[in-house]
Amino acid sequence: MNLTFKSDTNLQKTSGAGRKLSQFRSSPQRHILLICFFICLYHSGFGQASGLVKNRWGDQGDRTYKNPILNGDYSDPDVIRVGNAYYMVCSDFHFMGMPILKSTDLVNWKIIAQVYSRLDASPKYNSMERYGGGSWAPSIRYHDGRFYVYFCTPDEGLFMTWAKDPAGPWSPLITVKSVSGWEDPCPFWDEDGNAYLGHSRLGAGPIIIHRMSIDGRNLLDSGKIVYEGPVAEGTKIYKRKGKYYIIIPEGGVATGYETALRASNIYGPYERKVVLEQGKTHVNGPHQGGWVETPKGESWFLHFQDAGAIGRITHLEPVKWVDDWPVIGIDNDGNGIGEPVSVFEKPKTGGKNFAGQPQNSDEFNSSKLGLQWQWNHNPVDSNWSLQDGNLVLTSMNARDNKNAKNTLTQKLMGQQGVITTLLHTDKMESGQKAGLCLLGNYIHEIGVVKTGNSMRLYADNNGKSAIGPELNQNRIWLRILVDLSTKVTELRYSLNGSDFTGIGENCVLSDYNYWKAVRPGLFSYHTDGKSGKAKFDWFHYSNDGPENIRSTNYRKQ
Repeated sequence: MNLTFKSDTNLQKTSGAGRKLSQFRSSPQRHILLICFFICLYHSGFGQASGLVKNRWGDQGDRTYKNPILNGDYSDPDVIRVGNAYYMVCSDFHFMGMPILKSTDLVNWKIIAQVYSRLDASPKYNSMERYGGGSWAPSIRYHDGRFYVYFCTPDEGLFMTWAKDPAGPWSPLITVKSVSGWEDPCPFWDEDGNAYLGHSRLGAGPIIIHRMSIDGRNLLDSGKIVYEGPVAEGTKIYKRKGKYYIIIPEGGVATGYETALRASNIYGPYERKVVLEQGKTHVNGPHQGGWVETPKGESWFLHFQDAGAIGRITHLEPVKWVDDWPVIGIDNDGNGIGEPVSVFEKPKTGGKNFAGQPQNSDEFNSSKLGLQWQWNHNPVDSNWSLQDGNLVLTSMNARDNKNAKNTLTQKLMGQQGVITTLLHTDKMESGQKAGLCLLGNYIHEIGVVKTGNSMRLYADNNGKSAIGPELNQNRIWLRILVDLSTKVTELRYSLNGSDFTGIGENCVLSDYNYWKAVRPGLFSYHTDGKSGKAKFDWFHYSNDGPENIRSTNYRKQ
């Protein structure tokens, strides 16, 4: 079935083809074809679990799930349950700001808030100099009617924010300690009224535990080392049946395993056991995550896998307790250590489930940006707005997109995707560039550059430029086809919203992107001249399946 995405356009519908379509709508043939269409759709798996395609990833629509449950860069996940709902946070480094996700079944997730919109701990977050900095490995916890999120930045310190409702508002960031070289903090409120905070040092280890004030705002001592191990990091503290557990990843991001530490005292001494390993599976790592229990007493563990250009993707594993040790995943070879599962029965969570994945497309018709959007470094709020159903980005001077402020991004989801936007150019100024990009270690962008009174399409594939036609109209459709399975990522444009033309070479996306994935973005900057405005009418993101339109109304320039 070929998809032309003509709903993306504002084309007039009064042509001869349109009149024929109108006649067809009322014809008997239409009803026969529609019946055949939906039968084919059903048997293809499309529409199961609210549009999720069976056998790709996530919810399978038959009470099972397939890992990863989040095939996107939700790295360093941490999770809690409050009532029948589950809440998750993740690292987002130099992107603003950190999302809160909610689920009722641990498989399907929606973004419900962002805990901050900017980081003001250093002026370098304003000057595009903190790639790889920002929020590292947060923890989320619930205590005494409040939700808490803690995270470290590698250079500036330990920060905390709290909220009574996870959907916000969240408090302004509180600096718990100004310090460099800390990572991966986790608070813990004990049953005796004492509070603690665990963390590791940059470079992964050792694990240190501090006494903390009950309000979570201050550390009360210099801390005690409780464990030193091979690249120990990602501290998560729990208590079960009177014993303290610290669950940590060891051995490195792409090559390690998950370890549980157990003691009768929070300061140890701790026993150690490896509880999750790659084994004979394809899931390298597996790395850093959080343990949670359902109301029915099931135990589950979220962790990530380093998957290259798409980032560090999120897996869900069942947990079985054996001799008061967690076995995460399934012990396939009988060595007492779990291995990641591929397909498994969904958790019996006891709540009303919803199906779906985090938000992606945006019509820009709201007074607020969709919660999936994140700015590259701190935004300049005076230089963007939502007006008349458009996202308006006012350009600022930059030599390239890596140094351009106000590039608006979101996460790639799935190995394949089709990303399309409609750009209006009537308010652009000479020297300005605007368009659609994939932002990462390299720059891949397709857009429009204005020189004098001339407007021309261009593409930049990691410094390899391609020049398109001069434009005699004030709007252009831009598209990126992402296919990480074949490493073929294409840049395309259309002058009518229907017929797309390729431009430049296919992009090869980097596996290293400052600890993050390559991500789609909308940009507007100028290399000389004065500020102009780029207006984006909408942003449409279809997860998976560029093969559906690769041969549709397409020609190579």
